[in-house]
Amino acid sequence: MRKLKEFVIEKLILFCGLASIFFVVLIFLFLLKEGLAVFKTVTPPQFLFGKSWYPISEPPHLGILPLILGSLMVTLGAALISIPIGVACAVYIAEVAPLKIKEILKSGIELLAAIPSVVLGFIGMVTLVPWIKSIFHLPTGLTALSGAVMLAFMAMPTIVSIAEDALYSVPKTYKEGALALGATHWQAIHRVILPAASSGIMAEVMLGIGRVIGETMAVMMITGNAAVIPHSILQPVRTLTATIAAEMGEAVVGSEHYFALFAVGIVLFVISFIVNVGADLFLHKKEQ
Repeated sequence: MRKLKEFVIEKLILFCGLASIFFVVLIFLFLLKEGLAVFKTVTPPQFLFGKSWYPISEPPHLGILPLILGSLMVTLGAALISIPIGVACAVYIAEVAPLKIKEILKSGIELLAAIPSVVLGFIGMVTLVPWIKSIFHLPTGLTALSGAVMLAFMAMPTIVSIAEDALYSVPKTYKEGALALGATHWQAIHRVILPAASSGIMAEVMLGIGRVIGETMAVMMITGNAAVIPHSILQPVRTLTATIAAEMGEAVVGSEHYFALFAVGIVLFVISFIVNVGADLFLHKKEQ
């Protein structure tokens, strides 16, 4: 009976895994079916590197370079803010904080992860955007910097949680050996624990970036939604995700605009896939 239960559980796990892969493949094939039709109008280089996004003009201009650059600027800005703070928080929780404070901080981080992105976007509109406008003396606070700061806040729970797990997975004997050889607590953290957990930390960085790239509502609300090539982080930008969310409801089914939005989805899918594969490679490196 026990062997039968194990057999059934193993097959259920296998089925769930294969079903997940199957659904991802179906989603990608659906995007390809709808998105590749846009290349009857523009060539792939014109689509990827075109500098103008005016999908309803005559003729339509379907260049998504401003959208890609806007996404990259917001993502890199969020990464530069969230990664150092997130790793530092994970080190404090895992190695420094007393037990009672540690439990409170972990619960607080989990609560932050549960806040809907649209709520954070609204908070950003009424607090962060006016602050950035005032500090930098800008005509508008709806800029890439606003989006980067808010996305860094949203990525922080993911980064802290996974980095903390990576630090916990380092064998205690590493730290004990370092302390026995005369290292201080901070030297053991800096020279032993962090290098030993580096693969896991890099994985959480990649997953945090993936979380930022896929975010929609918050960036659509506070980045200005200007589909122009940005020359500064203090300029309004538009991201790939915000473009799909803002325009899909108005696109005529079967039009060039409709197919172009699905092609934007393909680009976003490929970027997210690359980020997740990178995170998986770092995790496997950690296991080895």
